[in-house]
Amino acid sequence: MHPVAIQIGPLTIHWYGVLVALGFLVGLWNAARRAPRAGLPGEAVADLGPWLILGAVVGARLWYVASYWREQFAAAPWWEVFMVHHGGLVFYGGLVGATLAAWLFLVRRRLPLWRMADVLAPGIALGYAIGRLGCLMNGCCYGRACSLPWAVTYPEDNPLSPPTFPVHPTQIYDSLLSLALYGGLARVFDKRRFDGQVFALYLIGYAVTRSFVECFRGDYPAEHIRLGLTPAQQFSVWILLAGVGLLCWRARAARKTSGTAAS
Repeated sequence: MHPVAIQIGPLTIHWYGVLVALGFLVGLWNAARRAPRAGLPGEAVADLGPWLILGAVVGARLWYVASYWREQFAAAPWWEVFMVHHGGLVFYGGLVGATLAAWLFLVRRRLPLWRMADVLAPGIALGYAIGRLGCLMNGCCYGRACSLPWAVTYPEDNPLSPPTFPVHPTQIYDSLLSLALYGGLARVFDKRRFDGQVFALYLIGYAVTRSFVECFRGDYPAEHIRLGLTPAQQFSVWILLAGVGLLCWRARAARKTSGTAAS
């Protein structure tokens, strides 16, 4: 495992960037193919794509910088904030940033917010499964020491200096669970009963699977662990509550609408 995919003279292309970009593209492609089944044009997903990418990258980077300000950025040159080629993106920050960007776009275009959220949700899980492999190649988000047959070992020359002893391949765990989540959401999509159902289930499913994988993580500084929970587990509690709340709210709204129509 090595972070560099291609190096031609001064040009260096990292696996992290390649796989994250591929995850974005595959996720958007998947959503565009699903959109017509929800009565939305696939072109709307394509138009939304740049907004999602910009919101996700900005949100993910700001979240990372805020989380590791003292350790990495307080004494570093200001431009280090923008140097993402070695990693340094937090998915939950990207989810928040992409959600805000999508809301602005959909309000301006007068498109149905929760229906589009349902269209996007399976693609988010699929894209995440691909992008997480970039973390594996990069050497970030690694796991605790592991003696199991599938443990991974990073090379000593990795610039991020992950452990060189066998560790849990937490990135692979995360990727496989996200693939399973994608499969479940894709099945639910065609049977959904109200707009917002699939996105709410995504929030719940991701919060649960991410919290499980975090139990095997080994890269957090001790001061980031609070009440025995990693930062991602702490935020997952809020995402889980948001998902449950959204599911109940949208179901109640759907029942009221159907009741009004019946009367």
